[in-house]
Amino acid sequence: MAGMHPQTLRQYDRLGLVSPRRARGRGRRYSYSDVEKLRYIQTLSQAGINLEGIRRILLLEEQNAALQAENRILRWRINAGARVFAAGSDGEVQVTVQRGSRRN
Repeated sequence: MAGMHPQTLRQYDRLGLVSPRRARGRGRRYSYSDVEKLRYIQTLSQAGINLEGIRRILLLEEQNAALQAENRILRWRINAGARVFAAGSDGEVQVTVQRGSRRN
């Protein structure tokens, strides 16, 4: 698989670097995304990063992706209910909600 020794694949599985599905005979079934991740792990390893460093990199990338997704949702919510603040001549602040407007 991806030019890696079976023992290496088992070690990555044990460490949680990749989590393939299990076949009926307890064999591992690697998805396309698993294979891509294995190639990425191999690249990091060849660059001299140890397994703990690789684990941290993968974890940080997952957290980053989750935060980016949350950021997109929050931006959409803000844009869906954009507010305009205006002060009248008497100094009273008026708030207008503009539904459906989108800002980039």
